Amino acid sequence: MRGAPGIGKSALLEYAERTATGLRVLRASGVESEMALPYAALHQLCMPLLERRRNLPDLQCEALETVFGLRSGPAPERFLVGLSVLSLLSDASEDGPQLCVVDDAHWLDRESAQILGIVARRLLAESVALFFGSRERPADLIGLPELEITGLRDADAATLLDSVTSVRLDPRVRERFVAEARGNPLALLELPRVLTVTQMAGEFGLPHADGLPDRIEQGFQARIDGLPEQARLLLLVAAAEPTGDPMLVRRCAERLGIASPSDLAGEMDGLLTFGVRVVFRHPLVRSAVYGSANRRDLRTVHLALAEAVDGVADPDRRAWHLAAAAFAPDESVAAELERSAGRVRARGGPAAAAAFLQRSVALTSDGSLRAERALLAADATFLAGGLEVARDLIDVAERHAREEFQRVRAHLLRSHIVFASGLDDKGPLMLLSAARRLEPFDRDLARRTYLLAWGSAAYGATNRDSMLRISRAMRELPLPENAPSALDLIVRAFALLITDDRAAALPYLRRALAALPAHPPEDLMKWGWAAFGLTAFLWEDAIMTETPARMIEIVRAAGVMSDLPIYLHALGVPVTMTGDFAAAASIAVQADSATAVTGMPIAQHTRLLLAGMRGREEEAVPLITTTIEESVASGQLNGVSSAQWAASILYNGLARYEPALSAARATLQSANALTSQWALPELIEAAARTGDHASAHGALSDLAEAAEPCDTDWAQGILTRCQALTSDGGDADGLYRQAIDRLGRTTLRPELARAHLLYGEWLRRDRQRTEARTHLRTAHEMFSSIGMEAFAERARRELLATGETVRKRKGPVPAAAELTAQELQIALLARDGLSNPEVGSRLFLSPRTVEWHLRKIFTKLEISSRRQLSQVLPRDEDGTSG
Repeated sequence: MRGAPGIGKSALLEYAERTATGLRVLRASGVESEMALPYAALHQLCMPLLERRRNLPDLQCEALETVFGLRSGPAPERFLVGLSVLSLLSDASEDGPQLCVVDDAHWLDRESAQILGIVARRLLAESVALFFGSRERPADLIGLPELEITGLRDADAATLLDSVTSVRLDPRVRERFVAEARGNPLALLELPRVLTVTQMAGEFGLPHADGLPDRIEQGFQARIDGLPEQARLLLLVAAAEPTGDPMLVRRCAERLGIASPSDLAGEMDGLLTFGVRVVFRHPLVRSAVYGSANRRDLRTVHLALAEAVDGVADPDRRAWHLAAAAFAPDESVAAELERSAGRVRARGGPAAAAAFLQRSVALTSDGSLRAERALLAADATFLAGGLEVARDLIDVAERHAREEFQRVRAHLLRSHIVFASGLDDKGPLMLLSAARRLEPFDRDLARRTYLLAWGSAAYGATNRDSMLRISRAMRELPLPENAPSALDLIVRAFALLITDDRAAALPYLRRALAALPAHPPEDLMKWGWAAFGLTAFLWEDAIMTETPARMIEIVRAAGVMSDLPIYLHALGVPVTMTGDFAAAASIAVQADSATAVTGMPIAQHTRLLLAGMRGREEEAVPLITTTIEESVASGQLNGVSSAQWAASILYNGLARYEPALSAARATLQSANALTSQWALPELIEAAARTGDHASAHGALSDLAEAAEPCDTDWAQGILTRCQALTSDGGDADGLYRQAIDRLGRTTLRPELARAHLLYGEWLRRDRQRTEARTHLRTAHEMFSSIGMEAFAERARRELLATGETVRKRKGPVPAAAELTAQELQIALLARDGLSNPEVGSRLFLSPRTVEWHLRKIFTKLEISSRRQLSQVLPRDEDGTSG
């Protein structure tokens, strides 16, 4: 519910609470002065349920305990926290419906707002309702159903005004008051307190409606100014203490020598009430009290609150009050804020840490310490998305730095910001400079920075000279003679790919992959993306799936959900290339779920390849077109590459070779070194079919350079198949047979089927119809079983040309066809033995939502239990039997 201050949001939320018969009500409120404290509002909401955390999966339980300060440990990702809160509410709803009421959502701390937004978007089958009241539309809640509160109708407004007015109003004056109040109940209720009797009776009314909140606050301020001094001070204590804890307010009042709240109750004009919580008549009262207080009183009250807060149980809130009380640099407070930043980072991530560290910098006088804290604050602020503020903090760090390492770290941070800002070629070269300067101080960090520079150049719009400069610098790095790490070897392999050739890089890549198991998961999470990126150059289908599959296990175990979409697509592409479309679609659904929760913009690589290989033009073309447009706009050229590659496969399947050739060429122009080799076979086939022999032979030369150093069945099978396409006479026959033999030893069924198709087409053109039918029939059956509809139709037409009658296959497996993509994913995971919580963790759903989907799945498949899923969805149907 959204509307102006005083419009009635809080009253409607209170009405919802009172009338929520049979529902458990959980309540939280955003508080402006508490916005820097991570998970403050979420703590209010979930505290009554925390005992139920033990019913959750271990990783989710640990995440909740960490963010609520019940255990120490690294900060869990907010996506994992969101899933944990969703599971907690879902578990609580087993005992009855839950109503969550969140008032003043515009003042929620960022972490709570993000988590509640995640939860709200994932609610489906749970008996949970979330009501938010907010002045404006909070960014983290955009997209939720909303109701704009516009105030009372004129007749009702007039009735309300009459009920609180002690003087008889001139009808024209009353009409004016009603019109200018625009139905705002609080404005109408406070009118008799704001205006004098003379003003009420005369022609002096409200200011323009746009100033109503200010005028209402001014009215509250006038009432506050008229209170006794002790009542005003007690109001200030309550305004500065955002949790509404009556015991804490009383302890602070005692320290300040203020009479007890019960003694002052009659002197506060109804602006503050004490009960289970300390509650202001309206949030504008709190802001009026705090905003009008003088600095001396603010420092006095915050210092008293710091003394009253339990420093052991709540050291961070104590530090925050001490910081608010400080009026000059204070090293003890600055150090306490720095320690608090470390704790709140573990609970709330970089945004929470940034708030404490920025204040710590302001209270630090020692130059070297100020530089160090500014660097920490800049890093946290950058990670939280505050690029401009981070730049300012880097400026502070550079001005006060006394050590070279501090200056180097400042340069590295500035490089990250420039790269994140999308400033073309500057970011990668700045990262290169930072990597060189880091060499004497932190060897591993320097190498990770080199990799980041290389990757940013490879995936962005960087010119060739920059890429070469970065690669040459990496090639010059000394390689330890005894047992170089996988990181050392990956850096060398990346460099050699550009400075030399693939043949030079491959030995280092193989050694790097062999060394990976010796590295702990925390190392792999820092640079594992580079390891799986290089596996493509080995042309080994097993390694292509095993490496990202391992990374998925690692990031899931660590709860690092932000990286999950990247690794899921890294697995989904090679799985699609095996022809296991059901498993690939399942991975794509998981990637979509992770992307929706993380908000990370990433091209749908798996869906693109699936669409191209399935060959349904009406589905593939819109996805390809949209991906290209969005990737160009965001500078993600790997998205353009994947889309064009998918288009080349699509049009080769449809036997429309001119657009296939055009798409393959576009792929090579936009692609980075990691994917270009896969477009070469598409270009060769399309060029051979259109008679562009020069392009076909040129691409074949490039393919030979990429594949010949890799003596694998995949590499040699693809190479000989493409050589056969460009050969004349009897050489083609032997090459096709060799390709079929080599590809038959891989898991790449689509590539084997295409070899049979091309050989069958060649045999038919060579008038060997009987032999052609054998290979074309094999190709047709394989394409049909995989789901490659365009290629299957191409094989069917070729069979017809040999004189054999072939009926069209009728589409996908009937059982799977009954289900949506998400339902199929849930069914397959449940079939494979995953519990509802485990399925929910994969798809960011609550266990109750998974159960709700399963009931629908059972109905569609006409079964009654999970055990029957393996009967209606046998493993050989979805291609997962191997």
